[in-house]
Amino acid sequence: MKSDRGTGATPKASTTISTLLSKPVVLTGDRTTGPLHLGHYVGSLKTRLKLQDETEQYLLLADIQALTDNIGRHREVSENVIEVAIDYLAVGIDPNKSTIFIQSQVPELAELSMLLLNLVTVARLERNPTIKEEIRFRGFERDIPAGFLIYPVSQAADIAAFKATIVPVGEDQLPMIEQTNELVRSFNASVNQDVLVECKALLSSVGRLPGIDGKTKMSKSMDNAIRLGAEPDEIRKAVNRMYTDSRHLRVEDPGQVEGNVVFSLLDAFEPDTQRLAELKHHYQSGGLADSTLKRLLEERLQALLEPIRLRRQRLAMDRGEVMAVLKRGTERARNKAAATVAEVKRALGLAYFV
Repeated sequence: MKSDRGTGATPKASTTISTLLSKPVVLTGDRTTGPLHLGHYVGSLKTRLKLQDETEQYLLLADIQALTDNIGRHREVSENVIEVAIDYLAVGIDPNKSTIFIQSQVPELAELSMLLLNLVTVARLERNPTIKEEIRFRGFERDIPAGFLIYPVSQAADIAAFKATIVPVGEDQLPMIEQTNELVRSFNASVNQDVLVECKALLSSVGRLPGIDGKTKMSKSMDNAIRLGAEPDEIRKAVNRMYTDSRHLRVEDPGQVEGNVVFSLLDAFEPDTQRLAELKHHYQSGGLADSTLKRLLEERLQALLEPIRLRRQRLAMDRGEVMAVLKRGTERARNKAAATVAEVKRALGLAYFV
């Protein structure tokens, strides 16, 4: 799910698939607020490419959750459903291996959210560190949209509906996983049956990519990201704008690696770790120009993004087929979610006509 500090004991992050079930179920996805960027690629898409060959993977296009703080931009949210789907397919997600589906077209998720809301208090939702931080970041203060406040319950319903055992997340999302498992335990205890299953977090081995301005994480809303579909000139300009070290005024001056955006991205995209270590030592000792580092980074990014951009252009020419992929995936996802909701209703005594 989209990527702080948990309340109480946070779930242990899994680092390998083999330590879990023989055929784990994975639920992950993205809010459809804009095309994806390099931060998404490093933080989640690379992991999903690996998981689709090892697991039963569901990829959620979270348009309903995107509306919780974008209700006035609802057309943009709905238009970005297909843009994010194109990004998934362009990086190599195989719809025959991973089920890509649209959240709003699976009403069972909203139904399960409503049932789970009866198991959590407003106070508990307000204590969720992720929600607290997002409320502060957006300046909601007490004018919090109710849909945004119950975001953790909506995520819990998404996970529980597919009985996902693995949820790839960033560290800031660990409180969401904790709250999901609280709700699962509360529901099972209330019906005295093990209907829903707990999940484990799978953390990325790479941290968040910084934005090209060096001020915050790479983000669509902050206009400091490099899109997966970026053109060569766009990549070049973004790399040239990247923050390095303001005190590295002359080539011979020693430079700082920590906080240097170019080195942060090279850590993620330079495969020759020995060469990278030598570059860092050279930079810290003095005598290495920022322009040399930026040329290397641009080469790496151009090579990575060119095939993605070309595939993306081809997919954008056949949006009908992309929508067909989403329709098939959504039908599969709805069947899976409906089976879980039927179990939940039976456990609650709500299956009146069965």
